[in-house]
Amino acid sequence: MVRRDLSDKTLEAAKSFPVLTITGPRQSGKSTLCRALFPQHPYTNLEQPDVRSFALDDPRAFLAGYPDGAVIDEVQRCPDLLSYIQVLVDEKKTPGRWILTGSQNLLLLESVSQSLAGRTAVLHLLPLSRSEARRFRVYPKTLDEVLLTGGYPAIFDKRVPFADWLSAYVATYVERDVRTISNVADLTTFQRFLELCAGRTAQLLNLSALASDVGVSQPTAKAWLSILEASFLAFRLPPFHANLRKRLVKMPKLHFYDTGLVCWLLGIRTTEQLRVHPLRGAIFETWVVSELTKHRMNRGENRGLFFFRDRHGVEADVIIDRGDRLQAIEVKAGETVTDDMLRPARRASAILKPATQVETFVVHGGAARQSRQDVTVLPWNQLDKPDWA
Repeated sequence: MVRRDLSDKTLEAAKSFPVLTITGPRQSGKSTLCRALFPQHPYTNLEQPDVRSFALDDPRAFLAGYPDGAVIDEVQRCPDLLSYIQVLVDEKKTPGRWILTGSQNLLLLESVSQSLAGRTAVLHLLPLSRSEARRFRVYPKTLDEVLLTGGYPAIFDKRVPFADWLSAYVATYVERDVRTISNVADLTTFQRFLELCAGRTAQLLNLSALASDVGVSQPTAKAWLSILEASFLAFRLPPFHANLRKRLVKMPKLHFYDTGLVCWLLGIRTTEQLRVHPLRGAIFETWVVSELTKHRMNRGENRGLFFFRDRHGVEADVIIDRGDRLQAIEVKAGETVTDDMLRPARRASAILKPATQVETFVVHGGAARQSRQDVTVLPWNQLDKPDWA
């Protein structure tokens, strides 16, 4: 197993909380991480029908088999188990005793909030970040290879052709997990919805237009989007408002956690296709946003990322709220740094600066790094370097 960036935060939390809850998409490496960090803990998986039946039918007896705690995988399959764990935790508050994982965010966190509030640390393990992918012996080198391959560990660890693996992943997700999370009757239409969402990555989320294009009602589209969020496939990036006296866009932007999945859903199978695809810039923007999201979640920070756009079209693709200052980031897929590339970030920063201190960045698809008077230009392959932030 390669070292995951969430490892330090996980071990730190295990020293303070009796329960750790680690969520993330399927196949993001949650089980591997927990078994590697807590080898002394027994391991059990509630996806196994006999194990799940035991836990559902007699939760007290099931938990009695682990007097010193355990790693319990896919705990959302038996949510009532958390209430029984709460009783055991209140009787014995040993730090790091129970390690719970789940691949359904909203369902799991609802159970956690009801049963384990104040007793558990909640962490999120997403697909590999760029820094994690580079720890494998073989990993994508060029930007288009990175965007196309994505970051699911099995693609790197088992060296499975990414298109084959993602095809099986989507089939499994649509046919099994969607029915588990919600009673979606028309799976064909849902897959169409998933593909249309991929085509809207890095765009403002207009649920009414999306529902119309899919051929479903707006409440249905909203419910289906919640499924994508619950299973850590997509997320909404909120707009930055603060106290600016401006007419600002209030719609969120839609992004995916993995650009390999986006490319597969869009029918992009080769770097040559991606290179000329009209959505390449949007896919690159989503990659940057997802990398920043992974970086923050790996440090236990789940908030603080936004985008900025006013009614005149002045925009910064990412706003990072550092508390004492903002970092405004514009994303450009072009490889050559030009004044036109820097202009949008400068305009957005000029609007934000009267309210707070702003640092301005442009992340681009080339190799040049430049430190100008008012803008820092970063190449895509230095986004995970800590010195700029």
